[in-house]
Amino acid sequence: MSLNSQKKYILDTHRARDPEQTLSLVKPHLKAMGITRVANLTGLDRIGLPTVMVTRPNSRSVAVSLGKGLSLSAARASGVMEAIESWHAEQIQLPQQLARYNDLIRRAFIIDIDALPRVAGGRFDPDQAIMWVQGHELNTQLDCWVPLEMVDTDYTSAPVGGHCAFPRTTNGLASGNTVTEASCHAICEVIERDATTLWHHMVNPHRIDVRTIEDDRCQQALNMISHAGLEIGLWDTTSDVGIACFRCVICEPEGKTGHIGIGDGCHPDRAIALLRAVTEAAQTRLTYISGARDDLDPSEFTDQAKIDRSAFVQNLIKETSPLQDFSECATYSTDSFDEDIELLLNRLREVGLAQTVVVNLSRSELDISVVRAIIPGLEAPHDDPDYVPGRRANAVGGAQA
Repeated sequence: MSLNSQKKYILDTHRARDPEQTLSLVKPHLKAMGITRVANLTGLDRIGLPTVMVTRPNSRSVAVSLGKGLSLSAARASGVMEAIESWHAEQIQLPQQLARYNDLIRRAFIIDIDALPRVAGGRFDPDQAIMWVQGHELNTQLDCWVPLEMVDTDYTSAPVGGHCAFPRTTNGLASGNTVTEASCHAICEVIERDATTLWHHMVNPHRIDVRTIEDDRCQQALNMISHAGLEIGLWDTTSDVGIACFRCVICEPEGKTGHIGIGDGCHPDRAIALLRAVTEAAQTRLTYISGARDDLDPSEFTDQAKIDRSAFVQNLIKETSPLQDFSECATYSTDSFDEDIELLLNRLREVGLAQTVVVNLSRSELDISVVRAIIPGLEAPHDDPDYVPGRRANAVGGAQA
Protein backbone atom coordinates (compact mmCIF):
# COMPACT_ATOMS: atom_id res chain seq x y z
CA MET A 1 0.00 0.00 0.00
CA SER A 2 1.47 3.37 -1.02
CA LEU A 3 1.59 6.18 1.53
CA ASN A 4 -0.55 8.50 -0.61
CA SER A 5 -3.25 5.81 -0.71
CA GLN A 6 -3.84 6.02 3.03
CA LYS A 7 -6.97 7.76 4.29
CA LYS A 8 -6.10 10.75 6.46
CA TYR A 9 -9.53 12.43 6.74
CA ILE A 10 -12.57 10.23 7.53
CA LEU A 11 -15.16 12.52 9.15
CA ASP A 12 -17.88 13.12 6.53
CA THR A 13 -16.05 11.54 3.59
CA HIS A 14 -12.75 9.75 3.04
CA ARG A 15 -9.84 11.83 1.73
CA ALA A 16 -6.04 11.78 1.72
CA ARG A 17 -5.95 15.36 3.09
CA ASP A 18 -8.24 17.32 5.35
CA PRO A 19 -10.42 20.00 3.70
CA GLU A 20 -8.27 22.96 4.79
CA GLN A 21 -5.16 21.38 3.29
CA THR A 22 -6.95 20.74 0.01
CA LEU A 23 -8.29 24.30 -0.12
CA SER A 24 -4.84 25.77 0.51
CA LEU A 25 -3.41 23.73 -2.38
CA VAL A 26 -6.04 24.76 -4.94
CA LYS A 27 -6.55 28.38 -3.85
CA PRO A 28 -3.66 29.80 -5.93
CA HIS A 29 -5.20 28.25 -9.08
CA LEU A 30 -8.86 29.29 -8.66
CA LYS A 31 -8.54 32.51 -10.66
CA ALA A 32 -6.95 30.71 -13.61
CA MET A 33 -9.86 28.27 -13.62
CA GLY A 34 -12.40 31.11 -13.64
CA ILE A 35 -13.68 30.58 -10.08
CA THR A 36 -14.70 34.03 -8.81
CA ARG A 37 -16.72 33.42 -5.66
CA VAL A 38 -17.33 30.93 -2.85
CA ALA A 39 -20.50 31.90 -0.98
CA ASN A 40 -21.93 30.45 2.24
CA LEU A 41 -25.62 29.57 1.70
CA THR A 42 -26.15 27.80 5.04
CA GLY A 43 -28.12 30.58 6.74
CA LEU A 44 -30.77 30.73 4.02
CA ASP A 45 -32.39 27.60 5.44
CA ARG A 46 -33.29 26.64 9.00
CA ILE A 47 -31.54 23.25 8.92
CA GLY A 48 -28.01 24.56 9.45
CA LEU A 49 -26.02 21.90 7.58
CA PRO A 50 -23.09 23.75 5.92
CA THR A 51 -23.65 24.41 2.21
CA VAL A 52 -21.80 26.67 -0.21
CA MET A 53 -22.10 27.80 -3.81
CA VAL A 54 -19.09 28.29 -6.10
CA THR A 55 -19.40 30.51 -9.16
CA ARG A 56 -17.46 30.14 -12.41
CA PRO A 57 -19.16 32.64 -14.75
CA ASN A 58 -17.36 31.60 -17.95
CA SER A 59 -18.12 27.93 -17.48
CA ARG A 60 -18.88 25.88 -20.58
CA SER A 61 -21.34 23.77 -18.58
CA VAL A 62 -23.05 25.04 -15.39
CA ALA A 63 -21.75 28.25 -13.85
CA VAL A 64 -22.63 27.35 -10.25
CA SER A 65 -21.39 24.36 -8.26
CA LEU A 66 -22.61 23.36 -4.80
CA GLY A 67 -20.77 21.81 -1.87
CA LYS A 68 -21.81 20.32 1.45
CA GLY A 69 -20.31 18.74 4.57
CA LEU A 70 -20.49 18.59 8.35
CA SER A 71 -18.20 21.63 8.57
CA LEU A 72 -17.97 24.81 6.54
CA SER A 73 -14.43 23.88 5.48
CA ALA A 74 -15.65 20.53 4.18
CA ALA A 75 -18.50 22.23 2.30
CA ARG A 76 -16.10 24.74 0.73
CA ALA A 77 -13.73 21.99 -0.36
CA SER A 78 -16.65 20.00 -1.77
CA GLY A 79 -17.98 22.93 -3.82
CA VAL A 80 -14.60 24.12 -5.06
CA MET A 81 -13.57 20.63 -6.12
CA GLU A 82 -16.82 20.20 -8.05
CA ALA A 83 -16.10 23.41 -9.98
CA ILE A 84 -12.52 22.25 -10.60
CA GLU A 85 -13.79 18.93 -11.98
CA SER A 86 -15.96 20.67 -14.56
CA TRP A 87 -13.13 22.97 -15.64
CA HIS A 88 -10.87 19.98 -16.29
CA ALA A 89 -13.55 18.13 -18.28
CA GLU A 90 -14.21 21.20 -20.44
CA GLN A 91 -10.57 21.50 -21.49
CA ILE A 92 -9.21 18.00 -22.00
CA GLN A 93 -5.49 17.63 -22.63
CA LEU A 94 -5.16 13.93 -23.45
CA PRO A 95 -4.37 11.88 -26.56
CA GLN A 96 -7.35 11.97 -28.93
CA GLN A 97 -8.00 10.62 -32.40
CA LEU A 98 -10.66 10.73 -35.09
CA ALA A 99 -11.44 7.21 -36.23
CA ARG A 100 -14.16 4.79 -37.27
CA TYR A 101 -14.94 2.13 -34.67
CA ASN A 102 -14.54 -0.66 -37.22
CA ASP A 103 -11.04 0.59 -38.02
CA LEU A 104 -9.93 1.41 -34.47
CA ILE A 105 -11.01 -1.96 -33.03
CA ARG A 106 -8.46 -3.70 -35.28
CA ARG A 107 -5.49 -1.88 -33.80
CA ALA A 108 -6.44 -0.71 -30.30
CA PHE A 109 -8.26 -1.71 -27.10
CA ILE A 110 -11.69 -0.04 -27.06
CA ILE A 111 -14.32 0.23 -24.36
CA ASP A 112 -17.27 -2.17 -24.73
CA ILE A 113 -19.38 0.03 -27.00
CA ASP A 114 -22.39 -2.29 -26.96
CA ALA A 115 -22.68 -2.00 -23.16
CA LEU A 116 -22.54 1.81 -23.00
CA PRO A 117 -25.77 3.68 -22.23
CA ARG A 118 -27.62 5.16 -25.18
CA VAL A 119 -29.77 8.28 -25.52
CA ALA A 120 -33.19 8.82 -27.08
CA GLY A 121 -32.89 9.64 -30.77
CA GLY A 122 -29.21 8.70 -30.90
CA ARG A 123 -27.64 6.03 -33.09
CA PHE A 124 -24.08 4.75 -33.08
CA ASP A 125 -22.64 4.04 -36.54
CA PRO A 126 -19.46 1.91 -36.40
CA ASP A 127 -18.47 3.12 -39.86
CA GLN A 128 -18.71 6.84 -39.06
CA ALA A 129 -15.58 8.54 -37.75
CA ILE A 130 -15.87 10.01 -34.25
CA MET A 131 -13.43 11.45 -31.73
CA TRP A 132 -11.95 9.07 -29.17
CA VAL A 133 -9.99 9.92 -26.02
CA GLN A 134 -7.52 7.71 -24.20
CA GLY A 135 -8.44 6.20 -20.86
CA HIS A 136 -7.15 3.33 -18.75
CA GLU A 137 -8.98 0.07 -18.00
CA LEU A 138 -8.30 -0.86 -14.39
CA ASN A 139 -8.79 -4.63 -14.59
CA THR A 140 -6.42 -5.25 -17.49
CA GLN A 141 -4.21 -2.20 -16.79
CA LEU A 142 -4.37 -1.42 -20.52
CA ASP A 143 -4.90 1.90 -22.27
CA CYS A 144 -8.46 1.99 -23.55
CA TRP A 145 -10.13 4.34 -26.04
CA VAL A 146 -13.57 5.78 -25.22
CA PRO A 147 -15.91 8.13 -27.11
CA LEU A 148 -14.90 11.71 -26.35
CA GLU A 149 -18.53 12.81 -26.03
CA MET A 150 -18.85 10.68 -22.86
CA VAL A 151 -15.96 12.56 -21.23
CA ASP A 152 -16.06 16.15 -22.50
CA THR A 153 -18.35 18.65 -20.68
CA ASP A 154 -18.07 21.61 -23.05
CA TYR A 155 -21.81 22.00 -23.62
CA THR A 156 -21.53 25.26 -25.58
CA SER A 157 -21.65 23.28 -28.83
CA ALA A 158 -22.41 19.82 -30.19
CA PRO A 159 -19.75 17.21 -29.40
CA VAL A 160 -16.74 17.57 -31.69
CA GLY A 161 -16.61 14.57 -34.00
CA GLY A 162 -19.41 12.88 -32.07
CA HIS A 163 -22.61 11.01 -32.86
CA CYS A 164 -24.73 12.41 -30.03
CA ALA A 165 -25.28 8.69 -29.39
CA PHE A 166 -24.08 8.61 -25.76
CA PRO A 167 -25.02 10.59 -22.62
CA ARG A 168 -23.25 13.93 -22.16
CA THR A 169 -23.38 14.34 -18.39
CA THR A 170 -21.01 14.66 -15.44
CA ASN A 171 -21.80 11.15 -14.20
CA GLY A 172 -18.54 9.61 -13.00
CA LEU A 173 -16.63 12.89 -12.94
CA ALA A 174 -14.75 13.26 -9.65
CA SER A 175 -11.71 14.87 -8.09
CA GLY A 176 -9.39 14.01 -5.23
CA ASN A 177 -6.00 14.56 -3.69
CA THR A 178 -4.65 11.56 -5.63
CA VAL A 179 -5.72 9.69 -8.76
CA THR A 180 -6.67 6.65 -6.70
CA GLU A 181 -8.78 8.72 -4.31
CA ALA A 182 -10.52 10.49 -7.20
CA SER A 183 -11.10 7.15 -8.95
CA CYS A 184 -12.82 5.71 -5.87
CA HIS A 185 -15.23 8.64 -5.74
CA ALA A 186 -15.85 8.51 -9.50
CA ILE A 187 -16.58 4.77 -9.54
CA CYS A 188 -18.90 5.10 -6.53
CA GLU A 189 -20.85 7.83 -8.32
CA VAL A 190 -21.42 5.63 -11.39
CA ILE A 191 -22.51 2.75 -9.12
CA GLU A 192 -24.82 5.15 -7.25
CA ARG A 193 -26.54 6.46 -10.39
CA ASP A 194 -27.11 2.90 -11.62
CA ALA A 195 -28.51 1.85 -8.24
CA THR A 196 -30.84 4.85 -8.07
CA THR A 197 -32.14 4.14 -11.57
CA LEU A 198 -32.83 0.49 -10.68
CA TRP A 199 -34.53 1.56 -7.42
CA HIS A 200 -36.97 3.67 -9.42
CA HIS A 201 -38.07 0.52 -11.23
CA MET A 202 -38.93 -1.21 -7.94
CA VAL A 203 -42.38 -1.45 -6.37
CA ASN A 204 -43.00 -0.05 -2.87
CA PRO A 205 -39.52 -0.46 -1.36
CA HIS A 206 -39.29 -0.33 2.45
CA ARG A 207 -37.81 2.70 4.20
CA ILE A 208 -34.98 2.56 6.72
CA ASP A 209 -36.04 2.89 10.34
CA VAL A 210 -34.05 5.92 11.53
CA ARG A 211 -34.05 4.51 15.07
CA THR A 212 -31.65 1.79 13.88
CA ILE A 213 -28.99 4.30 12.73
CA GLU A 214 -26.33 4.47 15.44
CA ASP A 215 -23.56 6.36 13.64
CA ASP A 216 -23.00 9.68 15.47
CA ARG A 217 -22.31 11.68 12.29
CA CYS A 218 -25.48 10.49 10.59
CA GLN A 219 -27.50 11.12 13.74
CA GLN A 220 -26.10 14.66 13.95
CA ALA A 221 -27.26 15.48 10.42
CA LEU A 222 -30.62 13.74 10.83
CA ASN A 223 -31.28 15.50 14.14
CA MET A 224 -30.62 18.90 12.55
CA ILE A 225 -33.25 18.13 9.89
CA SER A 226 -35.75 16.81 12.44
CA HIS A 227 -35.24 19.80 14.76
CA ALA A 228 -36.01 22.04 11.78
CA GLY A 229 -39.47 20.45 11.70
CA LEU A 230 -38.94 18.60 8.42
CA GLU A 231 -39.97 15.08 7.46
CA ILE A 232 -37.26 12.59 6.43
CA GLY A 233 -37.44 9.50 4.25
CA LEU A 234 -34.47 7.13 3.85
CA TRP A 235 -34.17 4.14 1.52
CA ASP A 236 -31.46 1.55 0.97
CA THR A 237 -31.00 1.61 -2.82
CA THR A 238 -28.01 -0.76 -2.89
CA SER A 239 -27.95 -2.82 -6.08
CA ASP A 240 -26.57 -6.30 -6.76
CA VAL A 241 -23.11 -4.69 -6.90
CA GLY A 242 -23.27 -4.68 -3.10
CA ILE A 243 -21.73 -1.26 -2.44
CA ALA A 244 -23.92 0.74 -0.05
CA CYS A 245 -26.24 3.27 -1.74
CA PHE A 246 -28.98 5.35 -0.14
CA ARG A 247 -31.64 7.88 -1.06
CA CYS A 248 -32.80 10.62 1.30
CA VAL A 249 -35.77 12.94 0.84
CA ILE A 250 -36.79 15.82 3.10
CA CYS A 251 -39.91 17.95 3.00
CA GLU A 252 -42.27 20.02 5.07
CA PRO A 253 -44.79 18.05 7.17
CA GLU A 254 -47.85 16.70 5.38
CA GLY A 255 -50.28 19.45 4.50
CA LYS A 256 -47.59 22.12 4.22
CA THR A 257 -45.87 23.31 1.06
CA GLY A 258 -42.23 24.21 0.77
CA HIS A 259 -39.02 23.32 -0.98
CA ILE A 260 -38.01 19.68 -0.89
CA GLY A 261 -34.59 18.05 -0.85
CA ILE A 262 -33.45 14.83 -2.52
CA GLY A 263 -30.02 13.29 -2.13
CA ASP A 264 -28.20 10.08 -3.01
CA GLY A 265 -24.97 8.65 -1.68
CA CYS A 266 -22.70 5.68 -2.34
CA HIS A 267 -19.60 4.47 -0.50
CA PRO A 268 -18.18 1.15 0.73
CA ASP A 269 -18.73 2.42 4.29
CA ARG A 270 -22.52 2.55 4.75
CA ALA A 271 -22.34 5.42 7.25
CA ILE A 272 -20.45 7.63 4.78
CA ALA A 273 -22.87 6.64 2.00
CA LEU A 274 -25.90 7.55 4.12
CA LEU A 275 -24.32 10.80 5.30
CA ARG A 276 -23.69 11.79 1.68
CA ALA A 277 -27.34 11.21 0.84
CA VAL A 278 -28.57 13.20 3.84
CA THR A 279 -26.26 16.19 3.33
CA GLU A 280 -27.02 16.21 -0.39
CA ALA A 281 -30.75 16.35 0.36
CA ALA A 282 -30.15 19.40 2.55
CA GLN A 283 -28.00 20.90 -0.20
CA THR A 284 -30.71 20.32 -2.83
CA ARG A 285 -33.29 22.08 -0.66
CA LEU A 286 -30.92 25.05 -0.28
CA THR A 287 -30.34 25.04 -4.03
CA TYR A 288 -34.06 25.61 -4.53
CA ILE A 289 -34.27 28.20 -1.76
CA SER A 290 -31.33 30.20 -3.10
CA GLY A 291 -32.14 29.75 -6.78
CA ALA A 292 -28.39 29.42 -7.24
CA ARG A 293 -28.12 26.83 -9.99
CA ASP A 294 -28.26 28.22 -13.51
CA ASP A 295 -29.58 24.92 -14.91
CA LEU A 296 -32.86 25.12 -12.95
CA ASP A 297 -35.88 25.94 -15.10
CA PRO A 298 -37.99 28.94 -13.95
CA SER A 299 -41.05 26.69 -14.05
CA GLU A 300 -39.63 24.79 -11.07
CA PHE A 301 -40.18 27.86 -8.87
CA THR A 302 -43.90 28.36 -9.48
CA ASP A 303 -46.32 27.85 -6.59
CA GLN A 304 -47.87 24.87 -8.38
CA ALA A 305 -44.48 23.23 -8.88
CA LYS A 306 -43.71 23.55 -5.17
CA ILE A 307 -47.13 22.11 -4.29
CA ASP A 308 -46.64 19.17 -6.68
CA ARG A 309 -43.11 18.38 -5.46
CA SER A 310 -44.14 18.59 -1.81
CA ALA A 311 -47.11 16.28 -2.37
CA PHE A 312 -44.97 13.79 -4.30
CA VAL A 313 -42.33 13.50 -1.56
CA GLN A 314 -44.87 13.48 1.27
CA ASN A 315 -46.75 10.64 -0.43
CA LEU A 316 -43.50 8.76 -1.07
CA ILE A 317 -42.80 8.77 2.67
CA LYS A 318 -46.39 8.06 3.70
CA GLU A 319 -46.88 5.13 1.33
CA THR A 320 -43.77 3.20 2.44
CA SER A 321 -43.05 1.57 5.79
CA PRO A 322 -39.87 2.07 7.89
CA LEU A 323 -39.09 -1.64 8.24
CA GLN A 324 -35.42 -1.88 7.25
CA ASP A 325 -32.68 -2.03 9.86
CA PHE A 326 -29.68 0.13 8.95
CA SER A 327 -27.31 -2.33 10.65
CA GLU A 328 -28.26 -4.93 8.03
CA CYS A 329 -27.15 -2.74 5.11
CA ALA A 330 -23.98 -3.63 3.22
CA THR A 331 -20.74 -2.11 4.51
CA TYR A 332 -16.98 -2.44 4.15
CA SER A 333 -14.20 -0.70 6.03
CA THR A 334 -10.69 -0.20 4.66
CA ASP A 335 -7.75 2.03 5.54
CA SER A 336 -6.68 2.92 2.01
CA PHE A 337 -7.97 3.93 -1.41
CA ASP A 338 -6.02 1.05 -2.99
CA GLU A 339 -8.12 -1.36 -0.94
CA ASP A 340 -11.31 0.48 -1.90
CA ILE A 341 -10.42 0.22 -5.60
CA GLU A 342 -9.76 -3.51 -5.26
CA LEU A 343 -13.08 -3.97 -3.46
CA LEU A 344 -15.04 -1.97 -6.04
CA LEU A 345 -13.51 -3.81 -8.99
CA ASN A 346 -14.16 -7.20 -7.36
CA ARG A 347 -17.81 -6.36 -6.68
CA LEU A 348 -18.33 -5.13 -10.24
CA ARG A 349 -16.69 -8.21 -11.77
CA GLU A 350 -18.84 -10.51 -9.62
CA VAL A 351 -21.98 -9.20 -11.35
CA GLY A 352 -20.48 -9.51 -14.81
CA LEU A 353 -19.15 -5.94 -15.25
CA ALA A 354 -15.70 -6.69 -16.59
CA GLN A 355 -14.54 -3.20 -17.59
CA THR A 356 -13.96 -0.14 -15.44
CA VAL A 357 -12.34 2.65 -17.42
CA VAL A 358 -10.84 5.75 -15.83
CA VAL A 359 -9.91 8.78 -17.95
CA ASN A 360 -7.29 10.79 -16.06
CA LEU A 361 -7.97 14.49 -16.70
CA SER A 362 -5.42 15.74 -14.16
CA ARG A 363 -2.98 18.53 -15.01
CA SER A 364 0.70 18.14 -14.14
CA GLU A 365 0.92 21.72 -12.86
CA LEU A 366 -1.80 21.14 -10.24
CA ASP A 367 -1.39 19.00 -7.12
CA ILE A 368 -4.93 17.71 -7.52
CA SER A 369 -6.45 14.82 -9.46
CA VAL A 370 -9.54 14.71 -11.67
CA VAL A 371 -10.87 11.61 -13.40
CA ARG A 372 -13.89 10.40 -15.32
CA ALA A 373 -15.03 6.81 -14.66
CA ILE A 374 -17.04 4.88 -17.25
CA ILE A 375 -18.39 1.41 -16.45
CA PRO A 376 -20.03 -0.33 -19.44
CA GLY A 377 -23.20 -2.13 -18.41
CA LEU A 378 -24.29 0.20 -15.62
CA GLU A 379 -27.40 2.33 -16.12
CA ALA A 380 -27.32 6.08 -16.79
CA PRO A 381 -29.28 8.40 -14.46
CA HIS A 382 -33.00 7.77 -14.90
CA ASP A 383 -33.85 11.49 -14.71
CA ASP A 384 -31.78 12.51 -17.72
CA PRO A 385 -34.28 13.81 -20.32
CA ASP A 386 -32.86 11.52 -23.02
CA TYR A 387 -32.44 8.42 -20.82
CA VAL A 388 -33.00 5.05 -22.47
CA PRO A 389 -33.37 2.03 -20.15
CA GLY A 390 -30.57 -0.50 -20.55
CA ARG A 391 -30.34 -4.22 -19.88
CA ARG A 392 -30.24 -3.92 -16.09
CA ALA A 393 -33.24 -1.58 -15.87
CA ASN A 394 -35.24 -3.70 -18.27
CA ALA A 395 -34.44 -6.81 -16.22
CA VAL A 396 -35.70 -5.17 -13.01
CA GLY A 397 -38.79 -3.84 -14.77
CA GLY A 398 -39.53 -7.27 -16.19
CA ALA A 399 -39.10 -8.91 -12.81
CA GLN A 400 -41.60 -6.47 -11.27
CA ALA A 401 -44.15 -6.78 -14.08
